[in-house]
Formats: sequence, C-alpha cells, structure tokens
Amino acid sequence: MLARDPSPPPPAEGTALSAPHGNESYIALVWRRLKRSWTGMAGLCLVVLLLLMTLFAEFLAPLDPKATDIAFAPPQVPSFHDKDGNFVARPRIYALAESTDLDPVTFQPIVGPDYDHPRLLGFFVQGAPYRLFGVIPADRHFFGSMDGQPVHFLGTDKFGRDVLSRAMYGSRVSLMIALTVVFIITVIGTSVGMVSGYFGGRFDVWMQRFVELVLAFPQLPLYLALTTLIPVTAPTNVFLAFVIIVMSALGWAQMSREVRGKTLALARIDYVRAAMAVGATDRRIIIQHIFPNVMSHVIVAVTLAIPTVVLLESFLGFLGFAVKPPLISWGLMLQDTATYSVIGTYPWILSPVGFVLVTVFAFNALGDGLRDAVDPY
Repeated sequence: MLARDPSPPPPAEGTALSAPHGNESYIALVWRRLKRSWTGMAGLCLVVLLLLMTLFAEFLAPLDPKATDIAFAPPQVPSFHDKDGNFVARPRIYALAESTDLDPVTFQPIVGPDYDHPRLLGFFVQGAPYRLFGVIPADRHFFGSMDGQPVHFLGTDKFGRDVLSRAMYGSRVSLMIALTVVFIITVIGTSVGMVSGYFGGRFDVWMQRFVELVLAFPQLPLYLALTTLIPVTAPTNVFLAFVIIVMSALGWAQMSREVRGKTLALARIDYVRAAMAVGATDRRIIIQHIFPNVMSHVIVAVTLAIPTVVLLESFLGFLGFAVKPPLISWGLMLQDTATYSVIGTYPWILSPVGFVLVTVFAFNALGDGLRDAVDPY
C-alpha cells in the first residue's frame, strides 16, 4: 500500500491565506480591539497631537509667548476676501489698529481691523528666533504672517501677549506636571498594592489602614495648606517640585487599593500556586506572574488619572498655588478670568479652557477604549 501524504492539500488559486486570531500576541489583540472603538481612536489621535504640540511648541507657536503687543486685542480671523469683498486665493489677516475713539464702557481705545494694510499668511514663515529642544537654533514657525508681523489668532491678554502661543507653551508645564505625578503615583501605588495583596496577613492589614488614612484626608484643603508653606520668594523650580510631591503623596493610595484588589484575585490562580509549589521566590512570582497581569489595569488607570491631574493643576493654578511666573501653564493663564467684567468684555481670555477640555476628553476617550480592549470578557 502507498503511504498517504499527511500534508493538507494546497489552497485553490486566488485564495488568501490569513493567520488565525489565536496566534496573535496580546498587544496585537488589544490593538485590533482598540481600532474598533472610534472614541478610543479619536482619543489616541488627540493624545498624539497634544504630545507633538508639547514637543514642538516653539515651532508651532506663531509668536514669542513673552512678546507684548496691544492689550486685550480680539482674535484675528483669517479672511479670503479683500476690503471690497472680492475673493482672494491667499488667506490674509487685517492688522489691528487703535483708533482715537474710546469705548464708553471700558474707556479703552477702540481696536479694529486695518483694511488698508493686509498681512498675507503662509506656512513655514520666518519669525521670532528660538532654540528647538533648547539646542537647535531656528526662526521658522509653522504658520504665521509672511512679513513677520505679529498675528493673534486667539487674541492677547492684559499685557498684550499672544494667547495661542502661551497656550501652546503652557501645555508643556501642564502635561509635564500631569505625566510626572501620574508616573510617581503609578510606581508607588502599583508596588505597594502588589506587595500588600500578595503577602497579606498582618502586613496587609496595617498597610491598608495607612492607605485608608491617606484617602481620608480632604485633599483640596490639604493642597492649599501645603502649598502655602513655600515662601513667595522661593525659586520657581522648587515651588513646582513641591507641588508635584504634594500631588503624588496624596494620589497614590487609590491606585494602591485598585492594584491590591487585582493582586488578591491573581494570587489564588493555579499558575501562581504552582509557582509557589515549585519553590519560586516571592520576588519572581510578583515580577514574572502578577505584574504582567496587573499591567492592563494599570495602563487604563493611568490614562484616566492624567485628566484628573490636569484639572487639578488648572484649578490650583487658577487660585495661584500651582505655577508661578515666568513659567506658563493653562491654570496660570486662567488667572486673568478671575472677574466677571473681564470675561464679559474679553471672552477670548477663556481660550485655555478649550485646551483643558480637549486634553481631558482625549485621555478619557483613550482610557475608555483601552478598558474595553484589554478586557478578556
């Protein structure tokens, strides 16, 4: 008898071969699930854009954030029409000019567009010099006036500084504080939660009482009380570091409680008990078996914690307890909106609120998408 060939018959011509989903890695499986969520992908795209804006703020900002011009100048909207109303192919900005007439309410000179001297707009224009990443000298900006004159797409503040440029530079401080605080919270909370949940016993009991003590503190009054301990004359870096330490010291407890709950469930799984039976050390079990299974929850918790810290920094900055000049943050910019008269007369001062809202939405949407993608059920 002839031996039968055990290999399967070749596929018919034109048939596409595809690997089964069971052979996908965990990261590829999570990515495939994440792509199905349009909110998660929208949040991911916005997060990438925010990070790019943070890295290339000097290039993307049209002006120097410290340069001054007309105070409380309204936003300048690009136009495709000349002064006679005819359509033009190249966008332009009509410069602002002060008239001799005064506003009857504010008694400030009335500022209006100068239709006789339009400023053409373009990409990669020459403007204020800067150092990209603090090293590379350059003077090209992504968008602005072709003649190098200042244009204010979101208006100016009370000192005549461009709001859009300051908001782009402010994203660095706001996101840096958020990412640093969340990183510290994640490291401390994950380590304490895994160790406490794994060892259990009396150590877990006392550790959880300490965690409950931290969670019991009223955070907002404590933030305000701790930040007032720093003298007003202290350097800006010292003040910023103290704010980060205070936020981290009060924020790790919730992360620890969540990771402890996951660890308690994982410690009873068969492969963890098998590792104990064969004599694996506690350190190896925590790092090799428990930590990888906790990471999916930690990643989601991180994406949901970042917008919380951004909102907290904006609130403390608005009260004057987070960032001090010459640093720029979204919360510090919102100090100009402390009075109703300013908001009613110059509403464009609220522009940093839009950046905060976009940031919060981006990370929350990404966190919701990741939470669904990493859930095996």
